[in-house]
Amino acid sequence: MGNKPTVLVTGGAGYIGSHAVLALQDAGWPVVVIDNLVTGFRWAVPQDVPFVDGDIADQPMVEKLLRDHGVGAIMHFAGSVVVPESVSDPLKYYHNNTVRSRALIESAVRCGVPHFIFSSTAATYGVPEESPVREDTPKRPINPYGMSKLMTEIMLEDVAKAHPFTYCALRYFNVAGADPQGRSGQSTAGATHLIKVAVEAALGKRSHVSVFGTDYDTPDGTGVRDYIHVSDLANAHVLALEALIADPTRSHTLNCGYGRGFSVLEVLDAVDRVTNMTVDRRLEARRAGDPDALISDNRAIMARFPWKPQHADLNTIVSHALAWERKLGEMRGA
Repeated sequence: MGNKPTVLVTGGAGYIGSHAVLALQDAGWPVVVIDNLVTGFRWAVPQDVPFVDGDIADQPMVEKLLRDHGVGAIMHFAGSVVVPESVSDPLKYYHNNTVRSRALIESAVRCGVPHFIFSSTAATYGVPEESPVREDTPKRPINPYGMSKLMTEIMLEDVAKAHPFTYCALRYFNVAGADPQGRSGQSTAGATHLIKVAVEAALGKRSHVSVFGTDYDTPDGTGVRDYIHVSDLANAHVLALEALIADPTRSHTLNCGYGRGFSVLEVLDAVDRVTNMTVDRRLEARRAGDPDALISDNRAIMARFPWKPQHADLNTIVSHALAWERKLGEMRGA
């Protein structure tokens, strides 16, 4: 591919962003990271990666960064991701996820950065009427988080029509696991992701796991989700970058999942298997807005990119999450 352009990773000190930085480094791309460290961790960014503690909406600073480092592509992970919080504080989500993204996109256009990879979400679909969910399934977000991400997708589509600019929006399903080499993982305190919560419970960091809803239209009555290993997801971003550079006329909006689902109880069974213990489960009422099942139709990304998931195994995802949770305990002296 010749000289690889420098990639700016926003939110590169966060969970998914830090894995993208590792995947880019492993593939030989020069990287620079910007993160305001509100939810990210400085130690999650490798020491040899240039790091800026800053706000992506600070346009003079971002534009200087883009020019100084000769940035040729942006991977945009910075944003807020807690769905219930988006319902209680919608303005925060429209500001962090939509307004700040608009500023970043404008800076990219001003500085002539031609490629943009966006961290989107299956929440753009809301409660889909079909499963698996295809990219052309109607987008009807049921919370401000999903809507704030969909608005950014729409901005990218419009900007690509008006400027020499292409993008890839990747709609994530349920991201889980940790770097197999133990270099990064999900480190946020009070996380709501099931596998993270379950391995915390297995290690005694929580007393139990709440199972929200047992009357869904699924084989065992609990919600079914498509869990994707964070390292496979990070690899998809590198392939997206290569695709944008290889064909600078084509943008992409693609689901990122494995195309199969596991129920809450199946995930907890896997945690029990991997840890050889039994996590305490508490059956509780449904949460508002949770669909019965949310599974990706991933045929488009498999056809368009040479993406071959390496960790599409629930026990593997759980064991990597567990290993990281143990390492976090050691790091924090727990």
